[in-house]
Amino acid sequence: MRSILLRYATPLTTGLFIVSLVSGVALFFHFEGRLFKAMHEWLSMILAVPFGLHLWKNWRPLVSYFKRPPMTVALLASLVGALAFAVPAMLAPPGGGNPMQAVLGAVQNGTIAHLAPLFGHTPDSLAEAMRGRGLVVASSQARLGEVAEASNRTARDMLPILADLRR
Repeated sequence: MRSILLRYATPLTTGLFIVSLVSGVALFFHFEGRLFKAMHEWLSMILAVPFGLHLWKNWRPLVSYFKRPPMTVALLASLVGALAFAVPAMLAPPGGGNPMQAVLGAVQNGTIAHLAPLFGHTPDSLAEAMRGRGLVVASSQARLGEVAEASNRTARDMLPILADLRR
């Protein structure tokens, strides 16, 4: 088994890297994000396994790279590149960031009465429709997050339910 894993470590690393590269470029240029987002995230995570096997298989040659300046320069350049993105994001005031997250947060903090018109309902009809889905809705003034908590769900679980209730 070990020899099979090691035999396929480099080919799998190469194949998954190509998929990650293509999907990353597509995401960068906002081309079919819904097609490439999950592919990129999951296959990049899976890439860690053959990459680890590749490192294990080629450990001695890899260690020899650390004895020469190009590896140090490449790793430092990679770190500087990562920090160029991470530091501004860490220092940015709250409220910046992904606008979709901001909208979802507003929906999750909204009351049933506020959300009802967005989904073609009156506050009472949305509350009743949600009760029909087995959710615990105290009143139309309850916040979506409160309904989720009372119903033993997460606020994120509520979004597909609301979408299904849209008129």
